Amino acid sequence: MAERRVNVGWAEGLHARPASIFVRAATAAGVPVTIAKAGGNPVNAASMLAVLGLGAQGGEEIVLASDAEGAEAALGRLAKLVAEGLEELPETV
Repeated sequence: MAERRVNVGWAEGLHARPASIFVRAATAAGVPVTIAKAGGNPVNAASMLAVLGLGAQGGEEIVLASDAEGAEAALGRLAKLVAEGLEELPETV
């Protein structure tokens, strides 16, 4: 299983607009991805309600994971998006 641990780069955490950006990127990744708070239960990263339900705050560590083929590249792109708190989807997503 591929996994990335990253701190949330958005000051407001994964709420509203940042969560929407992340969920669109997770959906576009083309592989099933889960997201969890460090030590928490993983949820579907492509589900807006699940991501909002995490209540991940800015600076908090989250864990992205997938066991699908191509997961390493997808997780790398998603980790970059989260860590840098990007306001737009990267072209590589």
